[in-house]
This record gives sequence, structure tokens and C-alpha cells, in this order.
Amino acid sequence: MRNGSVGFWAKVLTICVAVFLITTGCASLVSRSSYPVAITSDPDRADFIINNAAGETIHEGVTPATITLKSGDGYMSGADYTVVMAKPGYAVHTAEIKRGIDGWYIAGNLFIGGVIGWLIVDPITGAMWTLPKEISVTLEPVTGSLDGPDEIHLTSLEDVPHDLRAQMIRVR
Repeated sequence: MRNGSVGFWAKVLTICVAVFLITTGCASLVSRSSYPVAITSDPDRADFIINNAAGETIHEGVTPATITLKSGDGYMSGADYTVVMAKPGYAVHTAEIKRGIDGWYIAGNLFIGGVIGWLIVDPITGAMWTLPKEISVTLEPVTGSLDGPDEIHLTSLEDVPHDLRAQMIRVR
């Protein structure tokens, strides 16, 4: 192989690497734009609904579950979600899934992606944002009550927390 052809291929490789680095954002290279989020509750088997910021239902399920959610919601806009959990015998609970800035977006673009990564690639792909790995909720039991003289609420024994079972009175 001649020395001239090695120099030519070295220049082609340099140009390809330069084009790649200029046209990509660092967070887009090493991060992602969708994240798996584990949804858990204590006790398990709670029904849940995930809504986006516009109030649209994104997913419905039963805990425990892992759902993949988009971290971006348009150019330079991160996605936030609301999780509503319900289980018979327990108070309805609402939790927030809040986005955060991906560290690769800040530091990575300083060294690799540059202005193109900061202002175009990562904001468009949503890779500049991150979501938490897990949302865990402890549901609070609702005690039965008599709302009127002829009204009583019943619950299944499996829905009664263990620490309250000692206070129960057997009815025959």
C-alpha cells in the first residue's frame, strides 16, 4: 500500500468522525429518550393510571409494573406524569413523575456534541431529559364507617393491614 493512500483514508476517517460529532448530541449518544419506570405500591395489586401533563391517560395497570415513558414532550420541553393509585379499603393516592436534566446533556455536549447537541439534537430527541427509575407509594388504609343507621362498609380480610387485624372482632 502506498503512503499516499494511507493519508487519503486517514483524512476520510477524520472527516467522518468530525461529521458524526458535529451532527449528534452527547445525551443522544449515551442516554435515551424513553425510560423504564417501575410503579410499585404497598400493598401490591393496586390499580393505577398514568396521565401526561395534558391529562390524557397514557397507561392503566396493576402494581407492580414497569412502564416505558418518554422523557421529552416537544422541543426543549420535558415530560411530567401523574400516577393515580387506588385499591379497595385504601385512600386514593396521587404521585408525580418529574423529569430532570440528563447530566450527559450538560457535560457531554461541552466536550462532544457542542452547540448542535445543546440546541438541536438533544432537545428534539428528548435525550436531554431523564425520568426516575421507580415510583413507590404506600397506600393508607381507610377505616370502615357507618354513614347512616342502615349503612355499613365491608372489606376483604386481605385488604386489612396486618397491624390492624389484632383490633378486629369476630362476628358470628
